[in-house]
Amino acid sequence: MAFHEVDAHELTLRPFDAFDRGWALLAAGDDAASNCMTISWGGLGTLWNKPVATAYVRQSRYTKQFLDGSDTFSVNLFDGTERPALGVLGKVSGRDGDKLAKTDLTQSPVDGTPVIDQARVILVCRKAYVGPLAPEGICDPEVELRNYSGADAGNYHTMYVGYVEHVLVAD
Repeated sequence: MAFHEVDAHELTLRPFDAFDRGWALLAAGDDAASNCMTISWGGLGTLWNKPVATAYVRQSRYTKQFLDGSDTFSVNLFDGTERPALGVLGKVSGRDGDKLAKTDLTQSPVDGTPVIDQARVILVCRKAYVGPLAPEGICDPEVELRNYSGADAGNYHTMYVGYVEHVLVAD
């Protein structure tokens, strides 16, 4: 698929739909090794006077080591038609092999950052802030019960905020 670059301030997007309904893939790594994972938690906004994208990753996720070892990551947004492939990428771990090969999606580098070729919008980001979501900061007790109990007890998310350096939109 061909892309053209737009200024982040010119991007036309329904951000709540993009993450929650369209889903997204978060990708990190380099030419030697990379991984991606499906996300439906994320956001777009402004921090420190720059456009940013935010993603949340559980401690247990394999992709986390690639995020922690890289200065950049990409947020790849879809329109919902790729949901079957995104479902696979959300369930299969990259620890067990090349999970991208189990789908019809492909990956390419942009400035050394892995991106997904079939995305509708690609945000290439440079890490600006990384921090844990801590239980003492959760104000809604239902959140703890719904997201951090049972098998996920103690498996809190890390927040990754990245300056948006490139916005690529599918032609």
